Amino acid sequence: MDEKANISRRRLLAGAGIALSGAVAGCTLGTPQNTEEDAQGSDGFPSEFDGPPENPEQPAADSALSTLYEDVVDSVAAVRIEAEQGTASGTGWVYDHASGDYVVTNEHVVRDNESPFLWFDNTGWREGTVVGTDFYSDLAVIDVLDGLPGESTGLPLVEAPVPVGTEVVAIGNPFGLTGSFTTGIVSGRNRNIRLGGRTFSIADGIQTDAAVNRGNSGGPLVTHEGTVAGVVNAGSQQGDNVGFAISARMTRRVVPDLITEGEFEHSRMGVLLTDVTPELIEANDLPVTYGVYIDRVQDDVPADGILRGTTGQTRVRGRDVPTGGDVIVGLSNGDTEWATPTTERLSAFLALYTEPGDSIGVDVVRGGERQTVEITLVERPPPPSRA
Repeated sequence: MDEKANISRRRLLAGAGIALSGAVAGCTLGTPQNTEEDAQGSDGFPSEFDGPPENPEQPAADSALSTLYEDVVDSVAAVRIEAEQGTASGTGWVYDHASGDYVVTNEHVVRDNESPFLWFDNTGWREGTVVGTDFYSDLAVIDVLDGLPGESTGLPLVEAPVPVGTEVVAIGNPFGLTGSFTTGIVSGRNRNIRLGGRTFSIADGIQTDAAVNRGNSGGPLVTHEGTVAGVVNAGSQQGDNVGFAISARMTRRVVPDLITEGEFEHSRMGVLLTDVTPELIEANDLPVTYGVYIDRVQDDVPADGILRGTTGQTRVRGRDVPTGGDVIVGLSNGDTEWATPTTERLSAFLALYTEPGDSIGVDVVRGGERQTVEITLVERPPPPSRA
């Protein structure tokens, strides 16, 4: 960045504050609002700055949740970007990594700008640069250029998937309200998270009833032990008390590659799938009551000619139902055997346990008989242009 552009960004920063409003894809969007007593901004960051003084009126923690908040909040940042429509913000959290000062957020939060600012409540603004993004998991990593505040320690990811019913909290910046804290539980697991305008889903998602809103995107969903169970994705909200987070397992798999390579390669089978339904069972005279039906196999992928898609259709209860396609009931890669009663489980296996070029075993029901075939996975294509 040249000096003129740097000064311009710093002038913008000095007068911006953190009052951001409006909405775009789970972020807040708008222009900074002045108050009657706004001071004149400077042309750059101070050469020495110890951060805002502590608020003497801040009460001491008097509960386990208050203590949890104090333990975690210094590691959560407001992520601010400059966009054509004004300014946008989401949330990020300090990633526990030995080789650098990194903040994890959503890809859609930083999509329009590779040089975001980060606001830490006790120390103010810091500049960052995006080192890696992944459209298909909606994860991104920001390097904090001047280093993290001393009290902003990395938040560890949970070691194993948390069960439904686990108590969790979300810390973020909904509607520009920094450091907001909401509580809830893990309401569901193995969810496919579908984002608006995208033709794919993010596998292995976590459902929660903790309140998350626009601006929470990218923030941590934290257990009461202070470990990150998932990365909040407010862009996927579907209704009241239904929020989603990208799982810790997916985060652990994707983020290291974003730090070292700037990207992550996802595998796919190259087939069009749908969950088995009562109509499919009847139309195909299936000997199973679950599974994933293959409607179509794409041309020019290794699975073409090995897996079978729809060859006909029949009418069931007044509806045309496809027939003749394979029904996938299990997957394996040599180390892991994985039942696939739903598309959600199939997607999770591919996302968590495979890479492009891997050969996997596919257990299918074909013509009423169960058999295993082997296919080679291919890489997902580059994401569509977002210009």
